Amino acid sequence: MRTLSTNSASRQQSHRVVLCAMAVLVVAACIAASQARPQIKPAASDTAKANVENGKLLFTSSGCYECHGRQAQGSRYSGPRLAPDPISLPSFREYVRAPKGQMPPYTAKVLTDAELADIHAFLESLPVPPAAKSIPLLN
Repeated sequence: MRTLSTNSASRQQSHRVVLCAMAVLVVAACIAASQARPQIKPAASDTAKANVENGKLLFTSSGCYECHGRQAQGSRYSGPRLAPDPISLPSFREYVRAPKGQMPPYTAKVLTDAELADIHAFLESLPVPPAAKSIPLLN
């Protein structure tokens, strides 16, 4: 009878060790995931200058790049070209809030006006691509 209770105690000890190990792994995974997540800076206020770097981060984290491309170059099959030379900020804000077509609306709860200003600043910062004639492989 003693061997049965010793076995039972041994099994309980093993279960505790396994549970502790699993808890340590979960905590480690949570820490790693929180460190891997991009850190979005607070958006620029309406009176401050828009933040291009934050705009780039928001463009990516909000999913804009999925339809408009990483450089906002657009595609015939997904979203239109947004840069270089984007539409004015008020027009941009108005369209993003109430788009036509397949684009989902981005309400102020999703992206604030200041965050939209940051995204617009990022779009304005993108350079004009080189002309096709200047690329040797295309000629």
